[in-house]
Amino acid sequence: MRVIFMGTPDFSVPVLDSLHRSHEVVCVYCQPPRPAGRGKQERPTPVHARALALGLPVRHPARLRDPADQAAFAALDADVAVVVAYGLILPQPVLDAPRHGCLNIHASLLPRWRGAAPIHRAIMAGDAETGVCIMRMEAGLDTGPVLLRQATPIGPEETTDQLHDRLSTMGAALIVEALARLPDLVPQPQPDQGVTYAAKIDKTEARVDWTQPAVAVARKIRGLSPFPGAWSDTPSGRLKLLNAVAVPGAGDPGLVLDGLTVACGTGAVRIDRAQREGKRPMEAVELLRGLGWPPGTRLG
Repeated sequence: MRVIFMGTPDFSVPVLDSLHRSHEVVCVYCQPPRPAGRGKQERPTPVHARALALGLPVRHPARLRDPADQAAFAALDADVAVVVAYGLILPQPVLDAPRHGCLNIHASLLPRWRGAAPIHRAIMAGDAETGVCIMRMEAGLDTGPVLLRQATPIGPEETTDQLHDRLSTMGAALIVEALARLPDLVPQPQPDQGVTYAAKIDKTEARVDWTQPAVAVARKIRGLSPFPGAWSDTPSGRLKLLNAVAVPGAGDPGLVLDGLTVACGTGAVRIDRAQREGKRPMEAVELLRGLGWPPGTRLG
């Protein structure tokens, strides 16, 4: 099939690779390069860089509402457009241009967790499972009918980073299956019951509230790992917490009980991986050697 691919971050790259092996990718759309690093040099997005490595043509319009951009999109004469974490709303003329429309790979079991941050929100909410849906796009936010879905359990200690990679691989395989079966797939409308929205993660959410139950604190730490990273003030400066599990324990919220086990509103969390400001991420054993916190140290 003649495929237009539309994606931007790391999550989208395995999908591009999978489509490139299986179909003719006639063009890749992604977000424009943006200043990054100390020198603020413009840096291509992960999808942009991968498309160039594959020798594929790349377009990165700032928006798709210009009639000239819409005409250029339609002129590609694509059978289908595959969209995954692209970052722009597609206007109706773009949705209608490919012969089989635009298919979105969404990292949740729709209609649960429509929106920008389904992986983070699923972990933070304590969901037992999540998955990937192949959805036919329409004007609403992730409201289109579902062609294929695949579920997977969320591990009890899984972080967003780990789940992100699993779901990306699943999506790359599922979209190839969907395109192979496209003529026979019957789109299933999403039910009205069970709709939730995965709002974009705001950095103001990232500070840990130790008065919360340990289970909620551990989910938040795992759900925000690695970015933006849950954090707490400590006697050694701000500490980004990258992995944690709920464990038995009792004490004033924020009090270090032993090692890197910290009391919460109920129970405690054991911090297994963290990062000091200006340092690399470290496992708890290595981190403790540099911190030297005695029991009774308070985090805030």
